[in-house]
Amino acid sequence: MATNKHAQIRYQALDNCFRNPSRRYYIEDLIEECNKALLDQTGIIDGVKERQVRQDISDMESIWNIPLVKPRDGKKAYYHYEDMRYSINNQPLNETEINQLKETIYMLNRFKGMPQFSWMEEILARFESTFKLRGTTTSIVGFEHNPYLKGLNLFSDIFNAIVNKQPLNITYKKFEKESKQYTFHPYFLKQYNNRWFLFGLCDHLKEKKSVTNLALDRIEQIVYTNIPYIENNNIEFNEYFEDVIGVTVYEKEIERIILEIDNILFPYVETKPLHGSQKIRERNQQTTTIELSLIINYELENLLLGYIDKIRIMEPEHLREKMITRAKEAIERNSETMQM
Repeated sequence: MATNKHAQIRYQALDNCFRNPSRRYYIEDLIEECNKALLDQTGIIDGVKERQVRQDISDMESIWNIPLVKPRDGKKAYYHYEDMRYSINNQPLNETEINQLKETIYMLNRFKGMPQFSWMEEILARFESTFKLRGTTTSIVGFEHNPYLKGLNLFSDIFNAIVNKQPLNITYKKFEKESKQYTFHPYFLKQYNNRWFLFGLCDHLKEKKSVTNLALDRIEQIVYTNIPYIENNNIEFNEYFEDVIGVTVYEKEIERIILEIDNILFPYVETKPLHGSQKIRERNQQTTTIELSLIINYELENLLLGYIDKIRIMEPEHLREKMITRAKEAIERNSETMQM
């Protein structure tokens, strides 16, 4: 049974036809109206054929038990509701729709209590009351989320600044350094490793960098400023992070990274790739060798450290040496702790 967006468009078109008392709609007319609706709302030109429309009518009868009649007009039949006041939009939710709405509400509930989503509490309460959904089932989807993360109280104002193209004066404090103020043109928000980062143009760095990122948990204060907003005309953020892991994007060349992975670990790496560029180069009984193509950054190093006892970095050499140094430092630090 179709439930996608295109099917919903066709259902609405058919519903409009069935409750129109001023015209008779034969199957050819219904096909034409469905294709008009698809063209208007999606740009689809090819449209649908008779078989699909007949299946849609059958689905509507099954989903909503519509009061459809099909009088004969010679050898042809036309379609209309027995009660012209009827519409699928006036019907109560069926069981499937109620269950889907329930789960959606439970998923949205994970945001309750966060400052940037305070408006959601009233909406959820009204849904729960209207559809009698409170406490009727348990949630089946869980998300990693930390509502106590520092800086989340600024999320809503920063989000609105991006939407409204509003420059900001930001007071920012790096770890173990003095607070500084920056004039910032906000463009994009991204979450990584359960932290939020703001990307934009920083006035005092605009000659050196096209974009700067600031961790929300290091932002102490934001104030709207009336200076002219500098548009983002250079970066498509959906593509900006394609060649990195995490949020640190250096202006460096993409490198080929070769990793030899113990086969006891590889199923985890295969089902959850380290990066979208991951591909297998070689397999044997003990190990699998993979290749990645990306810009090396701190997030990649941290990811590899988590697997360091089950992988061997074959290329590039400078990355292998860097990981050996960090692993030695970790061993020395923890050895000192044990001796104390």
